[in-house]
Amino acid sequence: MKARRKKDAAWYCLFVLPLVAVFTIIVIIPFFIGIGYSFFKWDGLPINPKVFVGISNYTRLFSDSRFMTSAVHTIIFTVIAVLLINILGLTFAMIVTSRLKTRNVARTMLFMPYLIGGLILGYIWKFILGDGLKSLGEAFGMENVFFNWLIDKNMALVALIIVAAWQMAGYIMIIYITGIQGIPDDVIEAASVDGAGFWQTLFRIKFPLIMPSFTICLFMTLSNCFKIFDTNLSLTGGGPNNATEMFAMNIYNEIFKLNNYGYGQAKAILFFIVVAAITLVQVSITKKKEVAM
Repeated sequence: MKARRKKDAAWYCLFVLPLVAVFTIIVIIPFFIGIGYSFFKWDGLPINPKVFVGISNYTRLFSDSRFMTSAVHTIIFTVIAVLLINILGLTFAMIVTSRLKTRNVARTMLFMPYLIGGLILGYIWKFILGDGLKSLGEAFGMENVFFNWLIDKNMALVALIIVAAWQMAGYIMIIYITGIQGIPDDVIEAASVDGAGFWQTLFRIKFPLIMPSFTICLFMTLSNCFKIFDTNLSLTGGGPNNATEMFAMNIYNEIFKLNNYGYGQAKAILFFIVVAAITLVQVSITKKKEVAM
């Protein structure tokens, strides 16, 4: 028995170690190198010297008005997008797990937007929410409603939320479908026999039992919305007048456009800490509300 366990452990290590090595080389080592760079003033060019500045890059963050503004944009975007994505995903899941005849087709159509890359998705919606809406407004005489949303600082953020929700809702739907289908039929039947209506069954039976799905979906939407970059880049480019510049784009601009490599790394480290802290708190809270079946 011990020999068998040792053999299984050897095979486990054989398959796992290459993945651990790749993850360490691509993620772990660059992460710690980035932490080191955050204590220097450097433009990223190897021929130029690095000047040690200690924690001044970190203290500078809190007086950086543009960075703080991007933080506000990111928080607003994340709160609204997370709520919208999960509400839509759960609603879609409830619909396609019902007795709808076209439920399989509906699942496919709702999931398809997630298969489109963020950059391509942004360019597609850039035309729709830009020239498309403008032409629609001119055709129907409704320029106050249908205009180029991407050049309006308020509507540009709304446009980004809509595109993010349109892309992610179908993927989140799949996770909720798994949770709903995992609910035992006899539990639903017992609730029906006891006289529970649709809303009572939904809030008192289904929601508590699919709490693990809520945990996963909230974690994924929170982390993805905080880290959004590709759609932000292709749809609005952070404009107009930096009105839709998110955390990730601000860091990208600091490093690759302004050539402040050390300062940009300090922003990235702070960004990592904030996202990690928020997602860990969310997971711990929702885990406590899970119900064992």
